[in-house]
Amino acid sequence: MPDLRQARLSDHTAIVTRVQQWWGDSRSPERARELSLLLPELFLQFFSGTSLVLEDDTGIRAFLVGFHAPENDAEAYIHFVGVDPALREQGTARRLYTTFFRRAAEAGRIEVRAITSPGNTGSIAFHRAMGFTLEPGDRTVGGLPVHGDYDGPGQDRVCFFKKIAEGVCGIRDVQPHPSA
Repeated sequence: MPDLRQARLSDHTAIVTRVQQWWGDSRSPERARELSLLLPELFLQFFSGTSLVLEDDTGIRAFLVGFHAPENDAEAYIHFVGVDPALREQGTARRLYTTFFRRAAEAGRIEVRAITSPGNTGSIAFHRAMGFTLEPGDRTVGGLPVHGDYDGPGQDRVCFFKKIAEGVCGIRDVQPHPSA
């Protein structure tokens, strides 16, 4: 089983390369490259302590880039997650998320947030299965609450939140979001 560790700045090139490889099967090379631009080096420069890498002797097999909100002491955010296609459907992403939840709770965070595009049905299903709630949006598209232009003109997103707390048996939901 691959080892899970804290990310390092030196992981940046390998992570960007993995994004371009792993998403190359579902996107054109140009679109996979565009996706990798969501991971500038600054994320690992400033948030490697809250980001995770899963690796084995062949290199990085999965990663989670996330951070604790600098503006408040309550929230954490999962920015980008990638899993080698050969490890998908084996609990790898769940392991990354669960570890991130635990570490965020240990740091006093009580809520984790994430976003995805409305068309990413796999991501939406995964986040729901992980106990995330969909945040109300400014409109509904295909039955989903959508935040229009969230990432710029025409870049709509579905926003998620999950309340977390350190429990006796680990991480658990504690209460619904006030806007739910």
